[in-house]
Amino acid sequence: MSEPNIQEDRDGVTFVAKIVPGSSRTAIAGVLDDMIKVKVAAPPEKGKANQCLVAFLAKQLDVKKNTVSITSGQTSPVKHVHVAGISAAVFRERLGLNE
Repeated sequence: MSEPNIQEDRDGVTFVAKIVPGSSRTAIAGVLDDMIKVKVAAPPEKGKANQCLVAFLAKQLDVKKNTVSITSGQTSPVKHVHVAGISAAVFRERLGLNE
């Protein structure tokens, strides 16, 4: 499995996610190239998949929803996501990305 590209800065972490909307359930589906692949149960319409992604990440990372933001790729399956107030080590641990 390849290594996801997770950038840590003073505010938190930024990573690239590959979203697969319309899945049977919302879950981390592994790493694709340097992106974290996330299957979301919501359809790709009217921002529903984005809302589902933010809610899922907030729950998995044990942070508030307003600390998770999609910084680019609002209408694309490839999204840049920023999570404030968390370290890269904690991020990897809570999403089960440690090997």
